[in-house]
Amino acid sequence: MADKLADNISFARGPDWRNRFALAPLTNLQSNEDGTLGDDEYNFLVRRGEGGFGLVMTCAAHVSKQGQAFPGQLGTFADEQIDGLTRLAAGIKSTGAIASAQLQHAGQRAKPELSGTDVVAPWDIPKRGVRAMTTAEVEQMVQDFIDAAVRCEKAGFDGVELHGAHGYVLCAFMSKDRNNRTDQYGGSYENRTRVYHEIIEGIRKATGPQFQLGLRFSPEKYGYPFEEALRFATEMLQDQRLDYLDMSLWDSFKEPDEEEYHGKRLVDWFSALPRKNVRLGIAGKLFSAHDAKQCMDAGADFVFIGRGAILHPDFPKLATADANFVSDQFPVTCAHLNALAVGPAFVEYLATGWTNYVSDWQES
Repeated sequence: MADKLADNISFARGPDWRNRFALAPLTNLQSNEDGTLGDDEYNFLVRRGEGGFGLVMTCAAHVSKQGQAFPGQLGTFADEQIDGLTRLAAGIKSTGAIASAQLQHAGQRAKPELSGTDVVAPWDIPKRGVRAMTTAEVEQMVQDFIDAAVRCEKAGFDGVELHGAHGYVLCAFMSKDRNNRTDQYGGSYENRTRVYHEIIEGIRKATGPQFQLGLRFSPEKYGYPFEEALRFATEMLQDQRLDYLDMSLWDSFKEPDEEEYHGKRLVDWFSALPRKNVRLGIAGKLFSAHDAKQCMDAGADFVFIGRGAILHPDFPKLATADANFVSDQFPVTCAHLNALAVGPAFVEYLATGWTNYVSDWQES
């Protein structure tokens, strides 16, 4: 029911959210070269808080310079970034939304021209100039995530989410196809998932008892079988160190790629998993009140809105007021996006990084 989407939601730790709508972490390129907060990023996120989202999450914010994936990417890797993070957390919370930062290391998808360092991943990719991390470097990466969470808590964020999806470094460690490391971080399922557990445990020990902690995870396309995705999601949904699992499904309503799991949609597979007091969020092609309701009816606790939130900063208000609400679709004009607090760098990214998103874009 639309009424359920409007209900607040409680978690094992931290404040309640005012509704079941979370702003998806959206790459937007609107901060500064050194990772400090940019005004356009601040304005974009605060506008979504004003629009009624229960949770407003930052873009993927890199936890080390070496892990930078995008120009203008918000950073959480240096104390010099805390002032901007403090401003951002306060701005989001002033709207009544809960403030969360997504923590990320790009791994093999990092850009050396941005970081000024070499590119590292769980394994070597010689033709792309990517080298395998040493054991000590993996241990340092774990600490980088923990340190970034501590900075975010100091800045006033209500919590953080670990970006363990989409082929970035944590997700890459999961790969059964490629992660054949011979140390404690490769080979067996237990070793390939170890970094997640070490980071979760480290953040729990280093932050306060009410700091909310979530994890984003992708179920397929990244080198591990669907069986393992279900196993890992089940473990996370019963891991009481976490407050929620964010399943990034790309398309919530399709069947899994593996034929033996056909017959149920992705949202149904993950909503049916046993869980304790860990909440489940669903992301992936949710463009309408009906889409959000389908996820809730399947058993999810809340939904993440991405593209719909770019075009409708007040998506939650519209979707709870009208059960027939359907988001506008791309393409739209530059002026239309500007009016929605989408700054020039984000407009350029939408125009050049995606197909047919901005109707009147012209290269300068």
